[in-house]
Amino acid sequence: MKLSLESIKDKAAWEKAGVSVPTFDVEAMKKETAENPVWVHFGAGNIFRGFIAQIQQRLLEQGKQKAGIIAGDTFDFSVVDLIYRPFDNLTLLVEMHPDGKLDKEIIASIADGIKADCEDSEQFEKLKEVFRKPSLQMISFTITEKGYALRGLDGEFMGIVKTDIEGGPEKPHHAMAIVCSMLYERYKAGKLKLAVVSMDNCSQNGKKLKEGVVTMAKEWEKKGFVDAGFVEYLESEQDVTFPWSMIDRITPRPAESVQKTLEDLGVEDMAPVVTAKKTYIAPFVNTEVPHYLVVEDRFPNGRPPLDDVEGVFLTDRDTVNLSERMKVTTCLNPLHTALAVYGCLLGYDTIASEMKDEELKKLVSGIGYDEGMPVVIDPKIINPEQFIHEVIDKRLPNPYIPDTPQRIATDTSQKVGIRYGETMRAYKSDSGKDIDKLVCIPVAIAGWCRYLMGVGDDGKEFQISPDPMAEELQGYLKNVKLGDPASAKGALKPILSNKEIFGSDLYELGVGEKIEGIFEEEIAGPGAVKATLKKYLG
Repeated sequence: MKLSLESIKDKAAWEKAGVSVPTFDVEAMKKETAENPVWVHFGAGNIFRGFIAQIQQRLLEQGKQKAGIIAGDTFDFSVVDLIYRPFDNLTLLVEMHPDGKLDKEIIASIADGIKADCEDSEQFEKLKEVFRKPSLQMISFTITEKGYALRGLDGEFMGIVKTDIEGGPEKPHHAMAIVCSMLYERYKAGKLKLAVVSMDNCSQNGKKLKEGVVTMAKEWEKKGFVDAGFVEYLESEQDVTFPWSMIDRITPRPAESVQKTLEDLGVEDMAPVVTAKKTYIAPFVNTEVPHYLVVEDRFPNGRPPLDDVEGVFLTDRDTVNLSERMKVTTCLNPLHTALAVYGCLLGYDTIASEMKDEELKKLVSGIGYDEGMPVVIDPKIINPEQFIHEVIDKRLPNPYIPDTPQRIATDTSQKVGIRYGETMRAYKSDSGKDIDKLVCIPVAIAGWCRYLMGVGDDGKEFQISPDPMAEELQGYLKNVKLGDPASAKGALKPILSNKEIFGSDLYELGVGEKIEGIFEEEIAGPGAVKATLKKYLG
C-alpha cells in the first residue's frame, strides 16, 4: 500500500492494517478549498500535520467544514516537493500511547501545499490569489520562535530583513515579510478581514506576530512601497486581528521504530528525509496522545468551529495568557529545556530515559512543582496541578515517544527568556516571594551555559544543536576551560546580563552570581556536572 488518494480508496486494505481512512469526500474538499479557501497555515512541519491538520479533519468528518487547510512553507520549500506532492498532501498520523499502543489514521485535510517563495512566480501568485479571496477567515503559524525575530542582539535589523525592506512586497524572504506581502494583497482586494493566529510556543505570540508584520509594513511605507492606509488596516482591530494562543502536543522527529511498524503492515515508502536545510521529516508523523489548543476568540471574518474538537478551547485573551504562562513558563517547556541541555551533557538520547535519572527527575519536579507553581494563576479551563502531574508522571516518561534532548535543545537561546525569565520576574516583583530561594531554575540556566561549551560531562566534545546565536554565545566562552573554574570569571556576564535573551538582566534580578557559581562548579572537571546536580538536588 502506498500513501496516495488512489490507494486510500481501498478502505478495507488500510483498515486491515489498522489504519483509519478519511470518511469525507477528499476530492470535494479540495475543490471547495480551491474555490472558497478558509484557512492557510504557515509552517508545514510535524506539529501542523500531527495536530492542527487533525483538528480540521475532525470538523470535515463531522460535516461542520467543507474546505480543508492550505499549507504554506516560508522556510524549507523542499518539504513541499519531497513530502507533500509525492503523497497527495496526505499524512499518516501515529499516536503513541504510554502502553505501546499505536493509533494510526490518514490525515487528508490538507488541500494543497504551496511554496511561499517569491523566486517561484507561479507558486507565489497562487498564494496571492488565495489571500484575495473574501472567504479566507484565518491564517495560522508554527514557524518556531525565531521565525518572528527581525532584529539581532545588537538591536539592528538582520541582513535578510534589510534585504526585504529594500525589496518591498514583491520580493519578501523572511516569514514576517512574506506574510506582510500577502496581507497587502488582501488590503488591495478591498481591505478584506482576517484573523492572523500564531500557534507557536512563545509568550504573547500574537503580540510578537503583530509587531513583526506591522514593523515590515511601516518600513515599506517609509520606502514608498505601501500607503499609510495599509498600516492602519493592519492595526485596526476591526479588520485584522492577531489572536494569542497556547498550543501543546509533543511531536518529535519520525521514529525508526514507527517506520518499521508501518512497513511491516505493508505501507510503502515511509522512510524519513533530511532536506538540505536539515529539516527531518517523513510521510508519517508520530506524536503523543494528549493535546491542547487554547485560542483567543477574535475572528473578524468568522472562523471554523474549532472548539467543537476535543482539546480545543476558544476564550478571551486573559485566559489564553494564563494558559500559556502555565504551560510555557512552568508546567512543560521549562522542564523540557532543562532536560534538553542536561541530556546532551550527560549523554542521554531520549527524554524518557532522562526521567529515570534521579537528579534530573528532581530537577524538573523542582522547576515545576516547587518554584513554578507558586506563581501560576489557574486559567480555569485547564487545571495546572493535573496538567503538570500528567507531564511529569505520564508524558515525559513515555518510552514510546522517541523525543531526544538534542531536538529539544534547538534554538534554546530563543527560549530561555520565556521558559525561566517570567518566573524569575514574578518572584522579584512579589514582596511575598524570595528570589534567593530559587535553586532549580538557576541550575537549569547554568546547565545551558555549560552546554554551550560543547563538551560533555565525560570531557568529550559534542556538536550543540542549531541555534541562531550559537556562534556569538560560544564566543563568550572560548577561553573557559574544563578543569579550570577560574577561567570562567566574567565569561557569563554578557550572556546573563543580556535583556534580549532573558528579558531582564539576571544580575539585576539577583540570580546572576548564583548561576555563575553553579557554572564554575560544573566545569571543575569530568563528572562535575553530575556531581553538581547531586549537590543541589540530592
